Amino acid sequence: MAQAFFGGVHPNDMKAATNEKAIEQLAPPAQVVIPMSMHFGAPCTPLVKAGDTVKVGQKIGEFHGLGAPIHASVSGTVKAVESRPYSMGGNITSVIIDNDFQNTVSEEVVAPADPDALSVEEMVEIVKNAGIVGMGGATFPTHVKISGGIGKVDHVIINGAECEPYITGDHRTMLERPEEIIGGCVYLAKMFGVDKVTIGVEDNKQNGIDAMNRVIAEMKAPVVVEPLHCRYPQGGEKQLCQAVTGKQVPPGGLPSNIGCAVFNINTTCAIYRAIKTGMPVVNKIVTVSGSGVIEPKNIECPIGTPVSLLFDACGGLKDNTYKIIAGGPMMGMAQYTCDVPVGKGTGAMLAFCEDEEQTVENPQCIRCGKCVSVCPMHLEPLFMYQYAAKGMVEELDAAHVMDCMECGACAYACPARMHLTHMFKTGKQLVKNKAAADKAAAEAKKAAAEKKEA
Repeated sequence: MAQAFFGGVHPNDMKAATNEKAIEQLAPPAQVVIPMSMHFGAPCTPLVKAGDTVKVGQKIGEFHGLGAPIHASVSGTVKAVESRPYSMGGNITSVIIDNDFQNTVSEEVVAPADPDALSVEEMVEIVKNAGIVGMGGATFPTHVKISGGIGKVDHVIINGAECEPYITGDHRTMLERPEEIIGGCVYLAKMFGVDKVTIGVEDNKQNGIDAMNRVIAEMKAPVVVEPLHCRYPQGGEKQLCQAVTGKQVPPGGLPSNIGCAVFNINTTCAIYRAIKTGMPVVNKIVTVSGSGVIEPKNIECPIGTPVSLLFDACGGLKDNTYKIIAGGPMMGMAQYTCDVPVGKGTGAMLAFCEDEEQTVENPQCIRCGKCVSVCPMHLEPLFMYQYAAKGMVEELDAAHVMDCMECGACAYACPARMHLTHMFKTGKQLVKNKAAADKAAAEAKKAAAEKKEA
């Protein structure tokens, strides 16, 4: 039985424009721009140079430390390896590939002879080599989450909540590719050694729930679909853990602290494809929607496809479009150009018209407390805002700003239209900067003391 988590809001889901539209395959782009940073951790080192010939699924970026490898999404010739804009802001080293339209698959892509006979270690290695990350947006390397949770996790949860407005890619995947979802769940159950996997799905996707239950019955799979009440941010992994298990993740903790591991629907499909066929992450399903899009759609495209081509495939943008957002309207990031490429964590590209602009030039807090009542992390946004605005770093840290998940529920509920989420992003950076400065000062002091003793 689904449990309730604290706080949350009920925004209009705005999914009607795309939730009944099947996933369309984008016509192959003439060129892809593949960023070397599409995961949590340091950017990859490019393995190719201008003039090299590459094939689909060929590794073109190697990670060091925490990360995941990156692969070519089309076959063709590397035009350049240079800095390009990307959706997380600023520029990042990227591999630009001119498509030869042959879709030649790399010799590196090899399907296991018998996927069901693989050991746990072999499956984790396949997931690692496939470059799979959290494809719901967090982009944490999946092989790290799996290997770190083996022996500690007793609840494997698949996040099918898709609670952000507009986004419907996971819903369509449930309807069109339930076999991949359930197949991925079976592999996860084997890797973690659990007797069942739970898929949490908000109850506004009943046809998706029915589609997966049919496959579960046919396969006799160790999977249970748990319908959840609609409430944002149900898809936050800490909130999902509480909704499914009734356990709360401790402050500053992770789902693994309560024996849980959470994976996105499309991450689960990627695990299935990698283990079954050997194909790494080379494509992404993106919901293209919003009042500024002429014909909203769900589109599957190669990683590195310029976002402008997605909008073109949807009939273009309306003349009075004023904002482009990568991701959902609650947690997504505004973009200054449509030339950014689709990455592994790009779940949606939204465009909005001027009549939806509701910002206030000089917002003033009226101390109503609504932000406190909706914060799913039990924080006090009104005080955190003041601390961040005044640069009060110690107070910010004491207020647990680092626990803020930047869900935007406080900003949504605020009648004064305070720029809360943006200020918390700034506040977090202040805390990180002070921590780095304190560490550097401590190391310098230690070095000076050692030098003096010598």
